[in-house]
Amino acid sequence: MEVLVLITTESNKKNALRAAKLLIQNKLAACVSIKQIFSIYEWDDDIAETKEFEITIKSKPEFKDSLVDFLHKISTYDVPQIIYKKFNSDIKYHDWLNKTI
Repeated sequence: MEVLVLITTESNKKNALRAAKLLIQNKLAACVSIKQIFSIYEWDDDIAETKEFEITIKSKPEFKDSLVDFLHKISTYDVPQIIYKKFNSDIKYHDWLNKTI
């Protein structure tokens, strides 16, 4: 039983919560987890050090393209991090996810 997991980030908690609620309300995700992280990356030829909020989205594999499009529309970043992978899941979780969205 496969589920899709997408990971994106937002610059602050308010934006992360907004994204999570929109994903649930639009039935694109069954569950969204948010945690604060510290990121180091290169941007505009500088090393940036930033507190961010990582958003982990659990959804159906067939929703991937819709989710990617949606995340591009709602992200506050010029180049949003959008990474994803299909995972095997426990049958009970898979069934719950599929009933939810």
